Amino acid sequence: MTKTTLFIYKFLVILSLLELVIFSTLCYCGDVHYPYVTCGSILKIQNISYKVRLHSHDIKYGSGSGQQSVTGIDSQEDNNSHWVVKGKIGQPCRRGQPVTCGSVIRLEHIATNKNLHSHHFPSPLSNNLEVSAFGDDGKGDTGDYWMVVCSSDYWERDGKIRLKHVDTDGWLTVSGHSYGRPIHGQLEVCTKPNSDSSSYWRTVEGVYIKAEDPPVKLIHQHTEL
Repeated sequence: MTKTTLFIYKFLVILSLLELVIFSTLCYCGDVHYPYVTCGSILKIQNISYKVRLHSHDIKYGSGSGQQSVTGIDSQEDNNSHWVVKGKIGQPCRRGQPVTCGSVIRLEHIATNKNLHSHHFPSPLSNNLEVSAFGDDGKGDTGDYWMVVCSSDYWERDGKIRLKHVDTDGWLTVSGHSYGRPIHGQLEVCTKPNSDSSSYWRTVEGVYIKAEDPPVKLIHQHTEL
């Protein structure tokens, strides 16, 4: 075996080992043995009532804040529906840590690096509160904070959740109203002061980062549901 051949062989072995390490830390949708949504997971979430995925794109609202619009879309394949789970500003959650029910998170839109956001501007179709994508390179403000409300200890991949906006106390909701051009057929996403059947979401497609250690069983009461 020549030196060149030996070098290539060693390189391929190292590359294979690196791939094994990387893929062993990921939890794909087909892995039913790890049930939790974790910090750093990249996922799509679907509204249970309307069967649309939370979506954004580089199209701004023509009214209200003028920020990047957030909608609901029924396409499974659209890459503009991926979001990454993050902690609060200055309080990053540990990569792979299961998200506890009642914790406050941010969701960053992968394609545009803006955070899921709300404020007191009216939503364009239903006159609830507008939901937008805000910030630069994942940096925003407290308007990006959402409390995960669920009925177990942790946000489970096959469970339903609600997202409560911290600054306005509104619930992330699909209004059922449909946009015209240029986003024809996409549904309005907004927040409402009261939770109803349109305020429930579940995770669908995604890459879930595994925790380094199994979560500890929590003992507390759930008062939101």
